[in-house]
Amino acid sequence: MISMIPARTGTDYKVIEGLAKTVWTQHYTPIIGERQVAYMLKKFQSASAIEDQVEKGIFYYLLLFKDRPVGYFSFSKKGDFLFLSKLYVLNAARGKGVGKAALSFLESHARELGLKKIKLTVNKDNTHSIRAYEKMGFFNLEGIVQDIGHGYVMDDYVMEKILR
Repeated sequence: MISMIPARTGTDYKVIEGLAKTVWTQHYTPIIGERQVAYMLKKFQSASAIEDQVEKGIFYYLLLFKDRPVGYFSFSKKGDFLFLSKLYVLNAARGKGVGKAALSFLESHARELGLKKIKLTVNKDNTHSIRAYEKMGFFNLEGIVQDIGHGYVMDDYVMEKILR
């Protein structure tokens, strides 16, 4: 019912770009505003930005529910941990185990690489996602503010899960 496929083609990146636009517009506009959402979509979530990231060694996967794209995630190995950069699921597919399946995949992948933890960043005002990550075993390490250009910042928590 839930499957994951590596994103490797321009078509895959376009599908992710479309998913990102839907998820970000619905979920993040109330948190960070329309202008910052538009900026971040173009800078980090466009097909060309995704292609650049993949060329630099960041992995992207499409999440499918009943063979339909409903989300995506991206990650990379950073030192002694796996960094979950993005995990986004359409509203209609939330609560169906899609995010949990992605995290289970990441945990297995981290273990295969001999890594003992997964880290991520999440907006400090994204309380629903913070609670979801906490339920999946993540804890808050620290708050960080990252300048992303054009007068915008990402005001996030760094969360970590220790793999047992």
